[in-house]
Amino acid sequence: MSSLRNLLRIVALAGMSAALIAPPVVARAEPSPADLTRQIEASSGELERVVEAYNKLREEIKTNEASVARLQARIGPLEQQAEQSRADVAELATTAYKSGGLRTADALLRPGGSAALLDRLGALDQLTRQRQERISGYTANQRRLLDEKTRLDATLTRQAAQARQLAAGKKRIEGDLAKLYELRRQAYGAATERPEPRAAAAEARNVPNVSGSAGVAVRYAFGALGKPYVWAADGPNGYDCSGLTSAAWRAAGKSLPHNTRMQWGAVAHIGRGDLRPGDLIFYNGLGHVALYVGDGQVIDAPSAGRNVLKRGMNMMPIQGYGRVR
Repeated sequence: MSSLRNLLRIVALAGMSAALIAPPVVARAEPSPADLTRQIEASSGELERVVEAYNKLREEIKTNEASVARLQARIGPLEQQAEQSRADVAELATTAYKSGGLRTADALLRPGGSAALLDRLGALDQLTRQRQERISGYTANQRRLLDEKTRLDATLTRQAAQARQLAAGKKRIEGDLAKLYELRRQAYGAATERPEPRAAAAEARNVPNVSGSAGVAVRYAFGALGKPYVWAADGPNGYDCSGLTSAAWRAAGKSLPHNTRMQWGAVAHIGRGDLRPGDLIFYNGLGHVALYVGDGQVIDAPSAGRNVLKRGMNMMPIQGYGRVR
């Protein structure tokens, strides 16, 4: 009996020890809507920076493509000039060979004697100088052609590398979007806001009366209200932040690059007190841009999953203000 009691005591002690040693099981609470919203805002900010980097790369590729087209347009005529120079040199060589057969004695025996010889020698000297000048021109044309081709090859190499970066950037953005949309599903029950085609019509009475090109840009922005955020897009069916501002000012006849940082470099920097409708407001270390429409309000394409909207200009830290020139 005492043995049984001892055995039970040992089992009980072992159970207590196991309970003390085993790590406690912590129940994990589901993230609250507020937690999810904070995650969404953080993810949206990071995604916007990646999208703007993608946009910058696309702008650089467009610049390279234009450079390639210009170089190729110049190379065509240079190649023709080089070919003509080769033909000229061949012709000169034949002429020089024939002229080089002139004999001094033969020239003296011909009518005119030494005077004729001097004339012929002068003509030969002039021909030689012309030949040297034309050969120099041929060499210069060849050098220019080689320089242009070298520049073109370097540009094409950069372009190919940029294209690979672009593909990798697109893949990363789409992966980040999938995560962001899942967060939005958990928080709001849907990955994206439903487009609001009537939003622009509802705001029509609030469009400020602004003259000139700034007025055109402002009216364009009001017309974009309710359309979805679409990364790397500049309308007409969707926009990202710099895509909206570039599209609005393109409608007004002004060209802005589709990238927030490049837009900052293209505008005249102004103070807050100088703001007028149509000016641009830059945020978050040049990670976001919006169009000022007056009365302390901006229109912008906020982030993935949301629609273009009008809101207060102080919605995030402001980097600076710019006027399109």
